[in-house]
Amino acid sequence: MANELATRNAINMAIEEKGGTVGGYKIVFKDVDDSTAAAGKWDEATEIKNANDAVANDKLMAYIGTFNSGAAKLSIPVLCAKGIAMVSPANTYPGLTKAGKGEADEPDKYYPGGCAHNYFRVVAADDLQGLAGAKWAAKLGAKNVYVLDDTELYGKGIADVFNKEAPGAGLTVLGRDGIDGKATDYKALAEKVKATNPDLVYYGGITQNNAGQLWRDLRDAMPDVKLMGPDGVYETEFIQAAAAAAEGSYITFGGLPPDKLTGKGAEFVTKYNAKYPNAKAEGYTAYGYEAASVVLAAIERAAAKNPADVLALRAAVLDEVKATKDFDGLLGKWSFDADGDTSLTVMSGLIIKGGEFVTETVIE
Repeated sequence: MANELATRNAINMAIEEKGGTVGGYKIVFKDVDDSTAAAGKWDEATEIKNANDAVANDKLMAYIGTFNSGAAKLSIPVLCAKGIAMVSPANTYPGLTKAGKGEADEPDKYYPGGCAHNYFRVVAADDLQGLAGAKWAAKLGAKNVYVLDDTELYGKGIADVFNKEAPGAGLTVLGRDGIDGKATDYKALAEKVKATNPDLVYYGGITQNNAGQLWRDLRDAMPDVKLMGPDGVYETEFIQAAAAAAEGSYITFGGLPPDKLTGKGAEFVTKYNAKYPNAKAEGYTAYGYEAASVVLAAIERAAAKNPADVLALRAAVLDEVKATKDFDGLLGKWSFDADGDTSLTVMSGLIIKGGEFVTETVIE
């Protein structure tokens, strides 16, 4: 997937710009994929294997990932048991870090036996993005909305937030359904939604759960309805899958897209696009670079403390990631809070025009 490929490229770029060596240590990035051809998206068994393979390597300093929130909940406990820092450039499900924002036993259940908190993310969580989506829908003139999700951790989670925040934004929720991501079509669902006469249909989920087909069927049934989705569909694959039905869609993103980054961020996008012209920067590309930069900075600080051995260095790296404050990176100056969340809260709204994502607004 283009978004994930560009993110991996950005991680490699961060390491290359350090000359492949930090704090006297050679840095090796092993790129692993948790998707399978059979699933057509990330796969639970594959992600668990990736995490177990990682902790089996005594030289491992950090795990940069995962891309999908559902995968993160599987790998956090595995990595936590070995004290390995995990920094995600893209996970947005609130329950991974925030008590009371997901399931009742989250996030504590990801730290079995009381192992030390090891999970961090450089992107804002969906409790903010779901609220931003509801606010933007109201500003777009919507009054009555219908909410759909793909039933996965991320998709259902952000749809839950949108659904909860909708009334406060002045929206009436007409209905709520989960979709089968492997269904042949959604014509019957589209007719059910149409019967409620919504102004806007909100979908929480990822492209790979058949979002393109859903969009086409909704658009066929309701040519004039507004369609909105979150960053799970903020990728070129979604536009390709939805084809003409994507045009005019509203997409939220828990950060700033490449064209709105300034300073170091804008310089990075220019350099990145020149280096990878066939895999240009997408939504999470800069966030991949940022996650890698945080890890590299932590390794450098940890190495300066002259740890006794590699395992001591790993423990020091985790401590240094936790201590990340006023990090002056591509995204501006920011810090991790006690939960491992970024202090940055800016949200963006994009519209698909002419087959491309065009930034429309910054949602405060």
